[in-house]
Amino acid sequence: MKSNKWTIKNGRYVIPGSDKPVLTGYMTIENDLITYIGEVEPPFESGVEIVDGSRLLFMPGLVNTHGHAAMSLLRGYGDDLALQVWLQEKMWPMEEKFTGQDVYWGTSLSVLEMLKGGTTTFLDMYDHMDRVAEVVELSGIRSVLMRGVIGFCSEEMQNHKLAEAIEFARNWHGKADGRITTMISPHAPYTCPPDFFVKFVQAAHDLDLPMHTHMSETRREVEQNEADYGLRPVAHLEKLGMFTRPSLVAHGVHLNDEEIEILARHQVGVSHNPGSNLKLASGIARVTDLLRAGVPVSLGTDGAASNNNLDMFEEMRLAALIHKGISGDPTAIPAPEAMRMATEYGAKSIFLNNVGRLAPGMKADFIAIDIDQPHLLPHSDLLSHAVYSASAKDVEHVWINGQQVVKHGKCLTMDEEMIRHKAQESFENLLQR
Repeated sequence: MKSNKWTIKNGRYVIPGSDKPVLTGYMTIENDLITYIGEVEPPFESGVEIVDGSRLLFMPGLVNTHGHAAMSLLRGYGDDLALQVWLQEKMWPMEEKFTGQDVYWGTSLSVLEMLKGGTTTFLDMYDHMDRVAEVVELSGIRSVLMRGVIGFCSEEMQNHKLAEAIEFARNWHGKADGRITTMISPHAPYTCPPDFFVKFVQAAHDLDLPMHTHMSETRREVEQNEADYGLRPVAHLEKLGMFTRPSLVAHGVHLNDEEIEILARHQVGVSHNPGSNLKLASGIARVTDLLRAGVPVSLGTDGAASNNNLDMFEEMRLAALIHKGISGDPTAIPAPEAMRMATEYGAKSIFLNNVGRLAPGMKADFIAIDIDQPHLLPHSDLLSHAVYSASAKDVEHVWINGQQVVKHGKCLTMDEEMIRHKAQESFENLLQR
């Protein structure tokens, strides 16, 4: 939108957790903020553009709290394998061949998919992060970025990687009109020796940044941690000082009661990745227990190599369904809670206090889905439809920071034809190296 202030009329707006979860009426945006949402028409001001929101359902933009965007280049390359086999025999050998250009085009492919699918914010842990940040800056998406570091190398190389992570975090935090924030990210306790991990904790303190890592994704990983260090991963990370920083862990599939209590005490967020965890047969996280204990639980897709898409609608639906199935309780994760995991809780988990909800004062990061379709009729419970019936392909429009980036399903900020061509070319070149 070119105008600095504009109003949507006749829209339906999803506000999970409120007295009126779907509100019909008006929403006003000024610059990058929502300034009004309500049933009563706001006072008319000359020069304010009016947008007709009929036949559209407006939602907070979806927040993907764990992923590796450039891994879209490896979509379908190593399927139907256990995690460690998948990593060691398929992913890591190919990723060693990645250049900055590969990361740029792989990330572009993922960001294009996410934008068109209604994801307005994503977390990314990878290498060649300057190229990732370039894509974020160009595309208009919001992102929390970090240089993920694996410590299987010499001390000299460890120090080099740590310095890269620190430099990236310092250089890019707050850039792209504030759309980029950064974190400090050792890859995992099983890939980073304790003394190396502690250096990341110190860096996070020095830069006053949050931390992110993979944790307790598989039973084997937990058993190995106990064998190597005499502690399960949660107690191990607590001992290393990670939880003295605001923290988010990915997966958290294999947790016991004591570990859940520790995470709750430190308010450590857990990024629940149901699609990836199911595909790799890693297990099913104790999400209902985590939520009951007060742990912030959000949703992530992980990379497209282990999902194999970045459809956050699918993650919402999976999160709502699988926990009903394993608990025998159809009320375990109701639709409003699943949506909050994908929006409000996601923003909280990555320490963004001004996104994730449709409310005055919040950033104008929101999406509109086309509800005039057979699979979204009748309009009985539109919030429920958004979780149980909708998909990424239903996204019609996307706004981030008050700027429209997707219109009628077409991305306005990225060259889709070029990205498709370059991503395919990058994959073919990787196979030949």
